Amino acid sequence: MLYGYKFDGNFSPEVGLYYDPSKIVLDPYAKSVISRGEFGVLGHDDNRWPQMACMIPTAENKFDWEGDSPLKYPQRDLIIYEMHVRGFTQHESSRIEFPGTYLGVVEKLDHLKELGINCIELMPCHEFNELEYYGYNSVLGDYKVNFWGYSTVNYFSPMTRYSSAGTRNCGLDAINEFKLLVREAHKRGIEVFMDVVFNHTAEGNEKGPILSFRGVDNSIYYMLAPKGEFYNYSGCGNTLNCNHPIVRQFILDCLRYWVTEMHVDGFRFDLASIMTRSSSLWDAVNVFGSPIEGDLLTTGTPLSSPPLIDMMSNDPILRDVKLIAEAWDAGGLYQVGMFPHWCIWSEWNGKYRDVVRQFIKGTDGFSGAFAECLCGSPGLYQEGGRKPWNSINFVCAHDGFTLADLVTYNEKHNLANGEDNNDGENHNNSWNCGQEGEFVSISVKKLRKRQMKNFFLCLMVSQGVPMIYMGDEYGHTKGGNNNTYCHDNYINYFHWDKKEESSSDFFRFCCLMTKFRHECESLGLNDFPTAKRLQWHGHDPGTPDWSETSRFVALTLVCFLCATSMSLLVVILSGHVIEQEK
Repeated sequence: MLYGYKFDGNFSPEVGLYYDPSKIVLDPYAKSVISRGEFGVLGHDDNRWPQMACMIPTAENKFDWEGDSPLKYPQRDLIIYEMHVRGFTQHESSRIEFPGTYLGVVEKLDHLKELGINCIELMPCHEFNELEYYGYNSVLGDYKVNFWGYSTVNYFSPMTRYSSAGTRNCGLDAINEFKLLVREAHKRGIEVFMDVVFNHTAEGNEKGPILSFRGVDNSIYYMLAPKGEFYNYSGCGNTLNCNHPIVRQFILDCLRYWVTEMHVDGFRFDLASIMTRSSSLWDAVNVFGSPIEGDLLTTGTPLSSPPLIDMMSNDPILRDVKLIAEAWDAGGLYQVGMFPHWCIWSEWNGKYRDVVRQFIKGTDGFSGAFAECLCGSPGLYQEGGRKPWNSINFVCAHDGFTLADLVTYNEKHNLANGEDNNDGENHNNSWNCGQEGEFVSISVKKLRKRQMKNFFLCLMVSQGVPMIYMGDEYGHTKGGNNNTYCHDNYINYFHWDKKEESSSDFFRFCCLMTKFRHECESLGLNDFPTAKRLQWHGHDPGTPDWSETSRFVALTLVCFLCATSMSLLVVILSGHVIEQEK
């Protein structure tokens, strides 16, 4: 059965009301949403926002889980792989039956197993409209789309156009194909996390469309200023009112559904700091960063004990899955190491990324901070009662340079986005090894490959949980573009032919390093290493050098698990030394 809702009421944007009985809006709790059938293709009327409908799954849509159950790996044992469902297999070199779909991921799961991955983090798979800002891109001669998907239309339904069937079965195949992906990943010993976007929706600001939440009750679902304007802590036009009682219950219901019905193992929360912001007037609660209680007079004030985070952390279903915060937002709130956690939440450790990049490229003054990173960032997490595995370590992610581009470009090259190179991060802490771009001398290419190995090795020998970005295992390049949100093309596609070309070198190195990580008893510790088992070295054993110009860090980590356990010695020397081409 297809259905939608109409709501009667006042249309008064100046007070935050957007009731429009002429609009058919989506049920926020709909389990399936249908609209267009093919990814990136306009409908017959060239409408970027065609009428969408909700669908109720029937008994005939029942899925056979074949006895599937959660893997429940200790988080310290994970190696996470951040990936995009369509981008992973859409390239022609994938040579599979269902490219760009959930089934396509299933066809390539053995690659992840070979790489040593035991957890995949799927970029947004909730229903979104990839044609949200569809437009011709004169730079590349193609069309810009919302490829990444960080703009949710409906939170309960899997992205229909990631299904091999599209809308042929009213979108219900998307549910079963997502379940199939999870089931088959579990069979291969791989957990499945979802990247979820509970910070804003696709309805945008006051000029955006009325799709669902805005038409149901705009004043409840969004943070509004006194004159009806939208607070924009997300940088995307609106901010979900996460700590409103109705909205936080909605979020809890949604997450429980994905765990119980779809068997998801964990969640990464995009711009999670928004979930710590107050809904409206709250009495006698702690303001984030303040030890005293007081009355909050401003919607959006950060809270030390946000009701939503509290409820999630103590929920009997959600407390048993992995919860990862991107502990910042676009409103300037930065909470890495300080996110309200109840000793359950982990964080994308952006400070790890920045410090490791600086040290490996040879910047002065980072040896001490780099040593902290190797130990799981105790300065960030130990005092709050958390563990090394609460730090999700990464050097690269979807947002920013790839690993290959990190050692190839000093500057971003984002002209292909059609924004005159004004978008994307300007401070990337990258080093091109002496020459900008791909067409360089043999000696520079060798140095770049060595630097890539240095970064990957650091990630694998650091305490905490390593995360790899899709394609970095073969050296995928985006041509220096560090903000590829809008490209449904080769820029974002995994190039399987390139992976085969590099299988004898860098890919093999990555496989060996993940294998070493899994097998080494001194890595993935449950607690921060103490002085009893940890010794630092400089150029002389037992004499570390923490001076401003030091680029040498070495440590010995003793393992006490059993008599035959071996100690781990890590030695890292960074510096700008370029070999002369012979």
